[in-house]
Amino acid sequence: MSMNQLDADRVRGTITTSMQEHWVLFLIEGIILVILGLAAIIVPPLATLAVAIFLGWLFLISGIVGLVTTFMMRHAPGFWWSLVSAVLGIAVGIVLIGWPVSGAVSLTLVLIVFFIIEGAASIMFALEHRRELSGRWGWMLASGIVDLILAGIIFAGLPLSAAWAIGLLAGINLVFGGSALIAMALHARSPDAQSARFAS
Repeated sequence: MSMNQLDADRVRGTITTSMQEHWVLFLIEGIILVILGLAAIIVPPLATLAVAIFLGWLFLISGIVGLVTTFMMRHAPGFWWSLVSAVLGIAVGIVLIGWPVSGAVSLTLVLIVFFIIEGAASIMFALEHRRELSGRWGWMLASGIVDLILAGIIFAGLPLSAAWAIGLLAGINLVFGGSALIAMALHARSPDAQSARFAS
């Protein structure tokens, strides 16, 4: 057995042990994520505003930090590009914090473009696999079509869809992420996982 394999086994064993010792924390985190996700799904406008404001603060802080470092290194090449980038970050941050609803519309447009590109790429990927006679290409095709339909629904509903699209998708993401954590925690707690730990 090579040293790389031994290192990989050691890391895997450490992660497994940590999961088994702290499964309750993972379970609690998963439950909290699911609750927050369900809240975002039930009241998506609130979640959308929260995402817009959170991103606004991220842009504002990164813009201020960028502005300070740009002036500290004003003799370095690319000063004007760094300055423009920092000022743009501050401006976007102020807009998202001050007018989160209009910021949500912009974020929703980005989301629509993402779904269109993702959907088209998934469909092309599926058709490529169909030509190669690979199995399960139909699922990938369906996923791409769903992405395009979702983009169409959100676009058709603009500007009203900006109030719910981001919050709803963030909620779904939190529910799936939380469910995965709960499943991992319960598996780590199970007697099979404990016996496998002692056997190793």
